[in-house]
Amino acid sequence: MAAPVLAGPVVCGTTLEAPTVRGQMGTDAAAGPVEVTRCGVVQTTPQLMERRFYSYTAPFARGVSLTNQITDLFGIAMGGGDGTRVMGFGFPDQTIIWDGTAVQNTYQVLLQQQSDPMPWRTGDVSNGYSGSLGSGGAVTQSSYRAPVRGLW
Repeated sequence: MAAPVLAGPVVCGTTLEAPTVRGQMGTDAAAGPVEVTRCGVVQTTPQLMERRFYSYTAPFARGVSLTNQITDLFGIAMGGGDGTRVMGFGFPDQTIIWDGTAVQNTYQVLLQQQSDPMPWRTGDVSNGYSGSLGSGGAVTQSSYRAPVRGLW
């Protein structure tokens, strides 16, 4: 009996591709488009941020091991999530800066993915100085204009 396999969620995408089919006698015969499906593992945002946070330094439990303390003494950064891969030459304070930069860059990309590239624009609002108090030029509900989208 085979051992059970653990699998996480995946996202699949299907595309149409134009293949070349080998015909008889070594000639190429053109065929119609073929559906090709490719799947990739889904990574959640918390998993991504945790992976980025431990890019160059080991998690605490692994970071206090004898091996990691010796490598810290000689300025060898052990990281990669489990703390067993050599990530470069840098003392612990430098690896904290590297991890902070990785987290900052990931954070910026996540914010850009959430924001709409087209900004909201609003119509001009009266500044209140174009009339006098005696003229009755008070701002009313009907003078408010809803935001409009720019076409650029």
